[in-house]
Amino acid sequence: MSRILIIDDEPALCWALAEAATAAGHVTTTAASIEQAREKLSSFAPDAIVLDVRLPGQDGLSALAEFRQARPGVPLIVMTAFGDLPTAARAFSGGAFEYLIKPFELQNFLNVLQQALLPQPTASHTASDLPPQAGPIVGASPAMQAVYRQIALVAPTPFPVLLLGETGTGKELVARAIHEHSSANRGPFVPVCPASLNPTLIESELFGHVRGAFTGAEEQRRGLFETAADGTLFLDEIADTPPAVQVKLLRVLESRRFSPVGSGSERVTTARFIAATHRNLPELIASGQFREDLYHRLTAFTIHLPPLRQRHGDLPLLVNAFLGQLPDNLRPKLVSTEFLQALQQRPWTGNVRELRNAVEHAVVLCRGGQLLPEHLPRSGMTTPTDSLGSGTPDLSTALSQWIDQQLLEQPEDLYARAIRVLDSLLLPEILSRTGQNRTAAARILGMDRTTLRSRLRELDPTGEAD
Repeated sequence: MSRILIIDDEPALCWALAEAATAAGHVTTTAASIEQAREKLSSFAPDAIVLDVRLPGQDGLSALAEFRQARPGVPLIVMTAFGDLPTAARAFSGGAFEYLIKPFELQNFLNVLQQALLPQPTASHTASDLPPQAGPIVGASPAMQAVYRQIALVAPTPFPVLLLGETGTGKELVARAIHEHSSANRGPFVPVCPASLNPTLIESELFGHVRGAFTGAEEQRRGLFETAADGTLFLDEIADTPPAVQVKLLRVLESRRFSPVGSGSERVTTARFIAATHRNLPELIASGQFREDLYHRLTAFTIHLPPLRQRHGDLPLLVNAFLGQLPDNLRPKLVSTEFLQALQQRPWTGNVRELRNAVEHAVVLCRGGQLLPEHLPRSGMTTPTDSLGSGTPDLSTALSQWIDQQLLEQPEDLYARAIRVLDSLLLPEILSRTGQNRTAAARILGMDRTTLRSRLRELDPTGEAD
């Protein structure tokens, strides 16, 4: 039996969490603010503390250090309904054991609580010392909140990271975010696409060369591995790297040693490695185009970036972000509802990059007035299913990758969570295509309207879906 302190200013949520924890055999007490929690701590010694980010008075994140000092070793579980990268980074850097995005299943909460109460290692998890700041990555959808969490977890480690995602999903932005929230931020961020380098000079570009190493090498030159010293080397489109260079990359990743072209001596790199690709690496391995040992060395930690068609709820946020970067004389006065609805109807096979181009196209045509659907460029894009055969994962592959990740992070209640993920993607999409007509949507889905309403309520317990 453990003692749990729950801090949240929502009485209903406090009650639900306390009831669930009590039913699981724990003793609970609740507080509506940090100030009230301090009073409770004078007579209640918790084995775990669960706290919300946004609270009246002092916020939850700023209280993490205080709780760690007052109750060293007690796990802190942070909750928030406003998940973003700076919040995730601050939570983990402040010593949070876990970061829960509201709304969450009570069983998910109990699973996290059970894990938190297990004996923990003495070393605490630390993240970036940078103050929180809004970065260039935009999105509040569950898919992007999962990405923020992964960035916050992996950033303070020295391990290689592999970023997977379709073209235009923002792999370089994520790589930069990992760099900025890591200790490597004291050094440079050096992006390079090996496939874009001159095939005859690629080794010289990466590893450098000594004077006289080849015709035209009139002086010694540092390579990108040295340029990125104490920083991050981002290898974009790693799948297109020539096989001969793959061998040398593997050696550097394993030993952190390399030799400049024409030199018999070795040098050591202190760069952190992040790689990215939009291609299916297992397929390339099977066809002999990519080394399996290099693949395994790169996948110490993998982040899958969601395509834009799986995060339509982020479209208004992205549009606002793009418009906010424009000079005042170009910024439209209004963004019509019809314009945002038109965005929802497109497959966005080019993802965020395509969306930015479409918004800029519309800005030129609206001439400072109101953005309307007719200002968007004509869509000559393929459908999402058409793009599945061009190297992006199909539904079966995506499901397999999701299962692998879930089995590592939270193996319980997999079926229920899979159904919830499917509902969160399928139901809003069908409603969007039927103009929010629930009767028509229910007919397409093959369920009655009451069942559809119940499913939507499960996705949005606040009642906004009603």
